[in-house]
Amino acid sequence: MTTAHQSSNVTWHQGEVTRENKDARNKHKGAVLWFTGLSGSGKSTLSHAVEHKLFQMGVHTTVLDGDNVRHGLCGDLGFSDVARRENIRRVGEVSKLFVDAGVIVLTAFISPFREDRQVVRKLHQEGDFIEVYCAASLEACETRDVKGLYERARKGEIKDFTGISSPYEAPEQAEVVVDTGSLELEACVEKVMMYLQNKGVIKA
Repeated sequence: MTTAHQSSNVTWHQGEVTRENKDARNKHKGAVLWFTGLSGSGKSTLSHAVEHKLFQMGVHTTVLDGDNVRHGLCGDLGFSDVARRENIRRVGEVSKLFVDAGVIVLTAFISPFREDRQVVRKLHQEGDFIEVYCAASLEACETRDVKGLYERARKGEIKDFTGISSPYEAPEQAEVVVDTGSLELEACVEKVMMYLQNKGVIKA
């Protein structure tokens, strides 16, 4: 599997409607909130809760969830390191399309490797990529594991499981760090919303 650009004889067409035009109409900026963390750290729960809050404010949003994307766009991929990188590359490209359309896109992916997250960051303009680290400990994530995935991984029934048989590289300089292991959901949502307001992505 390769991420090299294979297409030939293609030209990028720039439309007449600019990002600035879309931001002005929407009354907010386009951005990607990239939620990362271990399985069970609360990425999906927090991303959907933030989206709900933004939707109530009239903000244009969408959520790209790890499991949902693997039902379609990335349904052909497994969980090897190579497949994980391709999964994140595809999601990064899709998120860029949404941001260019003036949407705030919230992604909920383990995205375990710093290098892959950095590749996605470089796809975006300065300030458009907002890394949100759901900083729950492995112990906290295991206590929330209603599907029993961690238990199965420890028994060797699931290969390449992040945190057990495959590494997770925590962000070193995430824009937002949320202690999802101990904070209530509303407090986590408020921390993300305050960042968006302080950076002018949305209006207070």
